[in-house]
Parts: sequence; C-alpha cells; structure tokens
Amino acid sequence: QVQLVESGGGLVQAGGSLRLSCAASGRTFSSDTMGWFRQAPGREREFVATINWSGKSTYYADSVKGRFTISRDNAKNTVYLQMNTLKPEDTAVYYCAADIHAAWSRALSLEEYDYWGQGTQVTVSS
Repeated sequence: QVQLVESGGGLVQAGGSLRLSCAASGRTFSSDTMGWFRQAPGREREFVATINWSGKSTYYADSVKGRFTISRDNAKNTVYLQMNTLKPEDTAVYYCAADIHAAWSRALSLEEYDYWGQGTQVTVSS
C-alpha cells in the first residue's frame, strides 16, 4: 500500500520556523515530481512548492518564495519543506503529494498529482 505521511507540523509564533517531512512507503518516488500544498480553513487547497526527481529543480508559489525551501532525500524516500519567517497567513493543513507521471512536471494543480498524504497542521500565532 502506497502511503505518504507528513510530520513536523505544530504551533509556532510569527517569525519562527518549522520543518515538515513527508515519508513515503510502499513505492519509491525517487523518479517522480513531488509537491507541497496547503489548505486554510474555508479556502481551497493551494500549491506551495514542487521539486523534481533529483532535487536540482524547484518552483515556489510567490507567497512563500524566499521563505520556504523544498528538498528531498531519495535514499530515505522523504521530501522536506523548511519554512522560515512564518506568518499567520501560513496557517493551514500542509499536504505532500507525488506526481508519478513525470520526473519534472513543475505541476501546480491538484489534478496533476497521484498520491497524497493525510496532512499536518501548521498554526502560526501573531
């Protein structure tokens, strides 16, 4: 059974940092595009960041560019999202996802991803 399991969420003050992890099991994702999305209460799920199979290409939403960094460790089948200078508007459930149809798709839409994790809550207090 293929699973993506996020961890690392929590409550942090504005200006603080968190590092999210997404551990995959049941299948290796070392050849796939991986992404992070988030969904705030009452809002649609939105793209945050994506990374290619090797980790050498990344793309970010404008709202997080310069503050968040996506990375991966294929040996551990794990993707990370380092979040710095957090703002209250970053509060959301964060999801990781896998696009198994492309080594680098720079996929920005939900429909392009095939597997999803269950999400981890990030709350930023002001």
